[in-house]
Amino acid sequence: MPVRKFKSVEEMDGNTWYDRSDPRLFRAIRTTWEFAQRVTRPRFPPGVYKHRTIEEAEELRESWEQANFAAFRQRRHESTTR
Repeated sequence: MPVRKFKSVEEMDGNTWYDRSDPRLFRAIRTTWEFAQRVTRPRFPPGVYKHRTIEEAEELRESWEQANFAAFRQRRHESTTR
């Protein structure tokens, strides 16, 4: 895919969105999700978690996000030092 540069937003095409009935929409969504999975590889421990409060649930989610981000940074660091 070629890289295009623009001097202003007005130069960009307005047709970057797919119509809901366009068969290319599913392919674009799948490609985006596959790319995100390859780049981030998030991991969430399996199972069902019960929480007494919303705050407890948010705290657990935050700890998972921090662990995923730390793993991403570690992979990135390892790939740049090779």
